[in-house]
Amino acid sequence: MIEEERLVAETRITADDNENVLRPRVMSDYIGQEKIKSNLNVFMTSACKRGEALDHVLLYGPPGLGKTTLSHIIANEMNAEIRVTSGPAIERAGDLAAILTGLQKNSILFIDEIHRLNHTVEEILYPAMEDYALDMVLGKGPSARTIRLTLPHFTLIGATTKAGMLSAPLRDRFGVICRLEIYKPEELAIIIGRSAGILHIDIEKEAALEIARRSRGTPRIANRLLRRLRDFAEFEDSPTLTLAIAKKGLNLLEVDDLGLDKTDISILKTIIDKFDGGPVGLETIAASSGEEVNTIEDVYEPFLLQLGFITRTPRGRVCLRRAYEHLGYPVPRKEITLLDGLNDTDES
Repeated sequence: MIEEERLVAETRITADDNENVLRPRVMSDYIGQEKIKSNLNVFMTSACKRGEALDHVLLYGPPGLGKTTLSHIIANEMNAEIRVTSGPAIERAGDLAAILTGLQKNSILFIDEIHRLNHTVEEILYPAMEDYALDMVLGKGPSARTIRLTLPHFTLIGATTKAGMLSAPLRDRFGVICRLEIYKPEELAIIIGRSAGILHIDIEKEAALEIARRSRGTPRIANRLLRRLRDFAEFEDSPTLTLAIAKKGLNLLEVDDLGLDKTDISILKTIIDKFDGGPVGLETIAASSGEEVNTIEDVYEPFLLQLGFITRTPRGRVCLRRAYEHLGYPVPRKEITLLDGLNDTDES
């Protein structure tokens, strides 16, 4: 399956990206992440009282939890201009220099996927973040000279799904570091209710909670499923998205009770049916399931690990007891002891 076609993909889907309509604009409308919101309110209020720019902010966590939304809320709350870019888009040092020199005082620069900045570009950020200065080299050869441009005080907000890939010098220059957590179903149900109101969808509370349970703890997935289930309600000429319609639609979309789709199930069945539950190498799983190695490792595997369905071992991936039970497979007697041991052990 192509990643962009997955309804439960945590990444954005360009063809179905109406997320801007549903994004909250102020902190009071942002559901969940209470500790982060509370701390950010303190930092923003204090910075405004001093008339200073907010300290640099690093937002990290799984995709789809609202890092981009939170950055725009910070800009709105600080009444500041925001410039948006991404790590892969800044290919050369000159690209970043042009962005930095165009910033206004107290404005915000948001860099998504900041872990993908190349090393040369990243080094320009160090003095910009710490000293609000930009070092430029003019000319070439013996006549080359270095000048330092003073930058207005600004706030860099970096977002990443892989904080471990950030270099220590870059990570240490962020004064505010926030880790976004997976949402609880009750929080997602509130988000779905808010989104339904914006989209003029009448939805039952039980239906909202059912969607929330199958959304992998991710608001982006919850909103995507809501839009698709709206189609099912309209197709059946129902003025309300009921629990029955939600369940029927989710089943037809092949999203099960835990939010697994047919590709997740296919990977689990590949490990169990073809390789006796593992251990089996990632490349072998990819060849047997028809998926790319990177796609399995970055898209499918994290959620299966989070559910405790698989584990990583030095010899490969192994399906755990919970995977067998979810699929309705009997746990092999000869592997019960092994599976129990792996459930209690963190393998790298």
